[in-house]
Formats: sequence, structure tokens, C-alpha cells
Amino acid sequence: MKRVLVTGANGWIGRHVIKILMEKNYEVHAVSRSKVENGSLKCKWYEADLLQVQETRNLIQTVKPTHLLHLAWESTPGQYWGSLNNYLWVQASMELIYHFGKYGGKRAVLAGTCAEYDWKYGYLSEDMTPCSNKTPYAATKNAVQSLIHSFSETVGLSSAWGRIFFLYGPREHSARLVPSVITSLLKNREALCTHGEQYRDFLHVQDVADAFVALLESNIQGRVNIASGHSIQVKEMIDKIANKLGKPELIKLGAIPFSEQEPLFIGANTKLLREEVKWSPKFDLDTGIDQTISWWEKNRV
Repeated sequence: MKRVLVTGANGWIGRHVIKILMEKNYEVHAVSRSKVENGSLKCKWYEADLLQVQETRNLIQTVKPTHLLHLAWESTPGQYWGSLNNYLWVQASMELIYHFGKYGGKRAVLAGTCAEYDWKYGYLSEDMTPCSNKTPYAATKNAVQSLIHSFSETVGLSSAWGRIFFLYGPREHSARLVPSVITSLLKNREALCTHGEQYRDFLHVQDVADAFVALLESNIQGRVNIASGHSIQVKEMIDKIANKLGKPELIKLGAIPFSEQEPLFIGANTKLLREEVKWSPKFDLDTGIDQTISWWEKNRV
């Protein structure tokens, strides 16, 4: 049986990954910085701080996983783009992958980000689009991807790097676009937005988790975009939410300035994901928004 270690397992994507892996009857080992209560009996949980080298070494030596899904990283909302903790995750990730290989690991998949690309190119492709190091988040992710690629080739490890684009879905941080619009409308308050004319590629968080599991099960090496392959205008997403809640009059497009540093169009080339990994989304935009609205109706504070 494949023994999978999932880092960041109690995070937004991680909790969905855990569920999918258990449904597929993997032997699942999950690690989180804080203790997880009421964890599944089918999943063995570990409490460890991966920024502490010895804790990482002890974890790998204990689990001896055959497969690794590394999702953990600096993720504090509003801070992670510029946080100095990003640099700590370079060493932490290399310690993790080094000892994973040392103790017999066979296949590793790590989470990257579309922020690694230079967004001015608009349509972002794994092997053609130049990368950017403008922020600590982008620079450190790019550094780890390059190091993992070199390490994997040197020791004969099978590895892939999934570059995540724009997520949405239940449990998203309330300050982000989709939940901020939903919760504002549920409270009968105006939803203050940018002009919404920018195009972005949105993918439901459960689809992102499913794509990572599919990537783990594949043999593809290197960088793979994790996205829908279809960009829409942000105002289309906003309008769908408003119309489903019956409150389009509360949407205030243009109330928030749009950053001149961001391009109007960001799209993802998903040919590798579709044709090599052979994966496609299960959620369409309407189904995903319906599910997200339903979750916030039940769980809003």
C-alpha cells in the first residue's frame, strides 16, 4: 500500500486532499503545526513544526512515506506575499524532500503558485513563460521548485510541482473576494469591489485538491498548472453571486481601486493537466458558487 505523508493537512486544500486519499484507500499520514482534534481513524495525525529541522527529520524517520504531498507554507492572509517566513520555508522544504528521499520516498508532489510567473505575459505556460522574483513569496517558491528539480534528477526521485491559480470555495478566508461579497450580501450590506474587468482563472478548492491527488498518481515530472483553463472577468463571478442571492443592487463595482501593478488578463495553459495528468474539473462555476453560498449561509458569523 502507498504510504502518503501530507503536510499542511489541516489547511484549506489539505483537508480535502486527506478526504480524497482516504476514499482511495491510501495509508494516509497527516502533519499539522497544531493538534487536530477528532481526526479520522483512517488517517494518522502528527503534530510537528516543519520549520524546526529536527522535527522534520523525526517525522520522516517515523513515517517513512513512499509518497509525499507538500502543501505547507507561509499562508497568513494579507501577509504571506511579503513575509520573511517565506525564506524559512526554502530550508524547511529541502530538509523535508532530502529526508523523504533518504528514507525510501518514491514520488513527491509540491504546491507552487501562479505568482511564480511574470504576470505581464498574461497567458501563463509552464515551459514558456518567464518567472518573477518580485516578492518573497514568488522568489522562494521559484527557488524551491528549481532546487527540487535538481535534487530529483540527481537522486532519481519522481517529483512534480503544481502551480495553483485562483481558488474559491467553502472555508475561504472571509476577507477574500468571494466570501467578502457573499457575507456582505447576506448581511444586506454593500459589497465594495474593484471595477471587476480583470480576467482570472478560478478553480473550486475541492477540484484543486483532486488535481493534486491526480498529479500524485501520475508519472509526470516538473511544473504543472493547476487551473480550470478558462479565465472569466471578476465581475462575472460577482454578478453570479449577487443574482443568486437576489441582491444585485448592493454590488458597488469600482468602489475599490484596482492595482496598476496587476494585469487585466491572467490565464493558464492547462494542456499538461488535461492531456498528461488526464484531469478536468468536476465543479462548474454555478455549482461551485451555489455550494459556497450554502456553506456561508450555514456558517456565517
